[in-house]
Amino acid sequence: MSHSTPPWVPSKLNMQDWWLTTLFIAINVGLFLWQIVSGVNVSDPSLADAIRWGADYAPLTFLEEPTRLFSSMFFHFGLIHLMLNMWALYIFGSVAEQLFGRFYYFMLYFAAGLMGSLFSGYLAIHDTLSMLNQQVIDPSLLPHVSAGASGAVMGLGGALTLLSLFPVLPQQRFILDKKTLIMVMGINLVIGLTISGINNAAHVGGMLMGAVLAGIWYLCQKWQKPALSFILGTTVAVVSCWFLYQYCLQQVQLIQPIWAELLQAMRQRYHF
Repeated sequence: MSHSTPPWVPSKLNMQDWWLTTLFIAINVGLFLWQIVSGVNVSDPSLADAIRWGADYAPLTFLEEPTRLFSSMFFHFGLIHLMLNMWALYIFGSVAEQLFGRFYYFMLYFAAGLMGSLFSGYLAIHDTLSMLNQQVIDPSLLPHVSAGASGAVMGLGGALTLLSLFPVLPQQRFILDKKTLIMVMGINLVIGLTISGINNAAHVGGMLMGAVLAGIWYLCQKWQKPALSFILGTTVAVVSCWFLYQYCLQQVQLIQPIWAELLQAMRQRYHF
């Protein structure tokens, strides 16, 4: 995530109004400090440490440990990675928590993070299938270890950006700056496409989920049925993530021998 101008808000932000965002930041920072105390490098964690602390490695995630789809949201590759994600979480989260309400915000955050992990896994499967069809080993298409809160954070950014495109609701608490949000999201997507080492698939997956859930929330508010938004949004999030996960599992069966070999090689090299 980049250091860009936050969306303009017309009123002062009080921490008690966005304590859940503060809690998310505290959990990520607390886990990072715990990792450092346990011996993880503060600026450049090893792949072995990343995997031990729950990072997402698609062969391991889809063959053995699907919980990494969640746990990878709480590991960061060094202090700079953590600071950028937490700064972006503060910018987007402090507004989104008050705008959507705490329960919807909580659901949106984790649904976007999960979709980011799933979409990343889907592309890793697709890349392996491409190598299988071409019968050529391309190192750039091999699965990578990935982690971070950026999928969830981009979900918040995508949600706010979509809302900024719609007419302001009578009861809407904040007026969102459309130009700023589009610019911020565009810059982050361009950075993800042009700089190596960034899992842009997670960004895109999270952003799309956030936008869909924001659209559901907006329509329910417009229909004056706010209670329906959480039920409908949660249903859409769970069903879409479940179907994508099941589809990925089906596709993994086609590449299971290759991924099993990759996983065994990783275990021998990094001893996890």
